[in-house]
Amino acid sequence: MTKDTAPALPASSSDDASSPHEGGGNGLLWVLVAVAVAFAFLRPRAPMDWLRLVDWQTVGALAGLLAITQGVEKSGMLQATAQRLLARTHDQRSLALLLTASAALLSALVTNDVSLFLLVPLTRVLANQAHLPLARLVVLQALAVNAGSALTPIGNPQNLYLWHRSGESFFGFMGMMGPTVAVMLFWLFVAVWLLVPRTPIALKPASEAAAVQPRLLALAGVLFVGFVVALDRHWLLAGLGVVFGVFLVTYPRVLRGIDWALLAIIALMFVDLRQLAELPAVTALLGHWPITEGWRAYLAAIVTSQFISNVPAAILLDSHVRDLPALAAGVSVGGFGCVLGSLANLIALRLAKLPNGLREFHRISIPFLLVCAASAVLLRLG
Repeated sequence: MTKDTAPALPASSSDDASSPHEGGGNGLLWVLVAVAVAFAFLRPRAPMDWLRLVDWQTVGALAGLLAITQGVEKSGMLQATAQRLLARTHDQRSLALLLTASAALLSALVTNDVSLFLLVPLTRVLANQAHLPLARLVVLQALAVNAGSALTPIGNPQNLYLWHRSGESFFGFMGMMGPTVAVMLFWLFVAVWLLVPRTPIALKPASEAAAVQPRLLALAGVLFVGFVVALDRHWLLAGLGVVFGVFLVTYPRVLRGIDWALLAIIALMFVDLRQLAELPAVTALLGHWPITEGWRAYLAAIVTSQFISNVPAAILLDSHVRDLPALAAGVSVGGFGCVLGSLANLIALRLAKLPNGLREFHRISIPFLLVCAASAVLLRLG
């Protein structure tokens, strides 16, 4: 394999890494702020009621994971891993298939968000070392975690909620979701095949390699295990205190690299989308639509997810839909399309630090939604 010259790439300039404030677009942050201000005038509520709109468990978990991810990144291990991976991978399509398959598999086992925290920073480092279509690779990983996490009850929050509501066993729930997930994964790998060419990987001019810091890597690993245990035991504040306290004392530069804007975006999404779901017009509309079962329930879940994200959509529609398999399939497919369809989409774009990331995401994700939605509804009708 030759990696000494850079062939012309079909990727746009958006495939290069950029500043940490480009990725999900701080424009989205200001839009969410404006919507929150509008709600404050139209539907005033007490300050504590505003705070109760935010799912602090989710925001806190993301804050801890962001800090730990920064620790892994600054340890230099990602750079070393990227070098070894590039030495063993011959072309862009093979690398894309490997990263996408890994994202789908990990998301079914350790949730969609955690798999992104593991893989997207690695993908960004790979793009720093070689000429790769970074935006495309990250968007495909976002699609992969939405698809793969739909298989298991623990893959994402909406599955966990619906699993407890269904009364199914763990493997019974997997059997229920299996056909829809198979459709999504089929089109995912078709997308990889079509969007990523078999172009030989060309390395960029080598820069001075950052020295691996095994102590920082080991510390991040220990904190990750401890933080996951703390989340499982519902010790969020204690877990956050340990993670931030240890980094503040030992490696304060880790905390300076956290994408605080991402946390603000997630918190404001809860504030805005939950108030949108509470509007009397929305609840009245849902009450009058014939969406209790079948393909109508499935399509209602997809459409609702585009506006308020798939986790709130699952909770909102649960009281109107009797066909739980249709609802579960709909909110899973609804994670595609609009970037608001799933929190994982926003996390992927912000971690990748992409300029024009939203444009590239929608260019791929909206057609992907249409194809998956049509295929899955035909599967249900059949």
